[in-house]
Amino acid sequence: MSRKSSLKTSEELDDYPEITQADLDQARFRVNLQDAPRKQRVNIMLDTGVIAFFKAKAGSRGYQTLINEPSKRLSTRKIWK
Repeated sequence: MSRKSSLKTSEELDDYPEITQADLDQARFRVNLQDAPRKQRVNIMLDTGVIAFFKAKAGSRGYQTLINEPSKRLSTRKIWK
């Protein structure tokens, strides 16, 4: 006796529309329902001592985040001409 399963397959259950690049371009990045600033990937050359310092201070948090914080503070000061 062969019986067909009455369970639906994943294709039959998937009623969500396909996500396009245009959808992703319109997406907003949020943290706790607040719009959050995006970050941009860059490659920069830093002194090995600078990297060692931030890696030692970072622990499990991530040294790149620690490098970003003082950079962000400096960017808001009006010391640059």
